[in-house]
Parts: sequence; C-alpha cells; structure tokens
Amino acid sequence: MDEKRIGVVGLGRMGANMARRMKECGHTVSVVFDVVPELAAELAGELGATAAGSLGEVTAAADVIVTVVTDDAAMRSIFAADQLLADAGGRVFINCATVSPAVHEEVALACEKAGARALEACMASSITQAREGTLYLMVAGERGVFDQVEPLLQDLSKSLRFIGPAGTAAQVKALVNMVMNINTAGLAEGLGLGAALGLDTEVLKEVFSQTGANSRVLETDGDDMIARDHECYFSAAHAAKDSGIANALAAGAGVGVPLSAATEAQYRKLVELGRGELDKSAVAELTFPGRRDD
Repeated sequence: MDEKRIGVVGLGRMGANMARRMKECGHTVSVVFDVVPELAAELAGELGATAAGSLGEVTAAADVIVTVVTDDAAMRSIFAADQLLADAGGRVFINCATVSPAVHEEVALACEKAGARALEACMASSITQAREGTLYLMVAGERGVFDQVEPLLQDLSKSLRFIGPAGTAAQVKALVNMVMNINTAGLAEGLGLGAALGLDTEVLKEVFSQTGANSRVLETDGDDMIARDHECYFSAAHAAKDSGIANALAAGAGVGVPLSAATEAQYRKLVELGRGELDKSAVAELTFPGRRDD
C-alpha cells in the first residue's frame, strides 16, 4: 500500500492499541479523535499525531480512517453528512465496531454518495491481540477496496478473511459472538452448579477440559469465573449488545434461538445490576452460590 495518512476514531482499549500497532509497523498515524478529548490528547502525544477537535478535522488530515465505536447510534452519528463525510471524497473508512449489519450497509451507501469507500473489518479478538497485531479480522465491502488496504489490515491481524459484500462480515461476527456468549453463559452455569453441589471447581474445570465440555471459553474464562477476576477484556454490556444483534437477525430470518435469547437476558441482568463494565466472565456472578447480591 502506498504511504497513506491514517486517522483513528474511537480510542478505547481496542482503538488505541490498534493505533499503537499501526504506528509501530511504520504507518503514519496522523490524527486521532475521541469523544473524551483527554484520551485523544494523551494518545496523540504518545504517537506524534494530531488530536482532532472534530470529526471533520480527521477526514481532512487522513486518507484512511479506522473507526472503533460502541454501537449503532454512535456509528450513525460519526457518519452524519456534516461529520466524517464532510469533504470525504477519495477517503477509505475501515469500520471495526460490532454494530448491526444494516448499519454497516447504511454507512457503505453514505460513503459512496460522498465519494468515499467503506469496509467493515469485524474483530473476533480482544485487547491483547489489538496491541500485538494478531486480530482475527472478517472484512466485507468492495473487493478492490479491500485489496487496496490489505497490507494495513495484515499488520493488524494474524487471520484475515474477506467475507463478501457490505453487511456480511457483520453477520458472521454476530454469529461468532452469539455462540461465544452462549458458551460463556453455559460454562458459568456448569461451574456455578458444581460449586453449589460442593464439588471442587478446579477438578471440575480439568474434567471439562478433557471431555465434550471443553471449549475455548473454558480456557479464557474458567479460571476467572472461579477466582472472580473480571478485569475487562470484553465487557458484559458488549456481550448483551452483541447477543441482541444476533437475536434480531434471527427474528428477521424467522429462526428461533432460545439459547441465545436466554444468554442475552443473563447479560442484561448484569447490566441492570450495575456490572456491565465487568468482563463477560462476570456472568458467573449470577450462577455461583452467594455471589449475586455481593
């Protein structure tokens, strides 16, 4: 890829670490923006970039803009005609947030009307992978645009898959998170029930790992559930949101997903209890005896 100026919008744990990784790989991170100006100023100082005071300033100072925002509303907001899309001709937007497939399609159309192009680059990874450049990225949009920015995406990922037209990568990501969240909630119930029965949860976890109960979630979340260590890598609030996206897709397709519906309900309980910013492993707080009211 020819030398391009990179802008980053959304400097939470994922966006900030992706910006660091791009800088480390020799890309020119020219401008950053966040709704919390202090975050932008701090990261800009670290990377030698400009902290933009508006989204229009990001577009003016970058050729490729990577966005990592929280939800559908935030995505629509940043792509309003007088925001990122003001004078956006020739720009490429790489949108990494987990939002509804329909919103990715809306944004792609809005970018096209503004003379720009958009890709969705959905991430099936977490903070450590963002920093190390080992994200699992599922990309959708125009194949030619993907080819143009593939070197940049390769620097961010260990596994890079082009899925198809706009919206399709977001559909796949929704299903990935649907299954992951079901697995996490199921593990929390299994370990929680074991604890209630007086079983040694460490032994139970070991047996799970050697049988059909094994899963990637057991590796990443099992110890944290037992130890009540819920430092956030993927929040319960995001799990609730993402399960909701998948469940809406299911409703639109006329497919029943009772396990996913129950999982979403569990994560929404955590949010209601004020625990939404804990890691998704905190769903165990609803299933282990004596924890829910702590």
